[in-house]
Amino acid sequence: MMRNIPLPYANAIRRICLNGVPVFAIDKVSVRENSSVMADEALAHRLGLIPLKTDLTEFKELKSVDTDHDTSKVMLILDLEESDATRTVLSGELTSEDRFVKPVSADIPIVVLAPGQKVWIDAYARLGRGTEHAKWNSANIAVLTETDEDEERILTVESTGALPPEQIVLSAVEELSNRISGFKELVSQVA
Repeated sequence: MMRNIPLPYANAIRRICLNGVPVFAIDKVSVRENSSVMADEALAHRLGLIPLKTDLTEFKELKSVDTDHDTSKVMLILDLEESDATRTVLSGELTSEDRFVKPVSADIPIVVLAPGQKVWIDAYARLGRGTEHAKWNSANIAVLTETDEDEERILTVESTGALPPEQIVLSAVEELSNRISGFKELVSQVA
């Protein structure tokens, strides 16, 4: 519930909830071996779209998302040996070097392996924002609904699972505050 917040600010918070809060997503993939029928590029794309749990408190020292910053990268490994039966590889089989950064669900299908096929992949996840690519969206849906009361709106946020909705909203408010402060500083330098 948002009370006495002007509509432009409420809408800014809504938009930042969608794509302005940093979350982890797989960005680079090194395919060591892939004998499945799926092309390396398609496999990398699927891995990139798996939502990863993100604990922003662990990465609080990162004031801004920096793609070259080593502390914002986490490696996940998918190393599957040959099997005698056809099987579906699931997201829960990704092993993360970080105890917090892991798939939001263990049951997301990645690829089907036939007997004798194997996959060995090193995947690198990093912090990013949805403004760069949809795989970094922190929310699937963020909607403002007017109520019968004056200057009262309901903000509904549906998380991808990377962060709890409450944390998305609080992070969005903090991000908006930082953006306004940065804008004020720019204006003061021009004046």
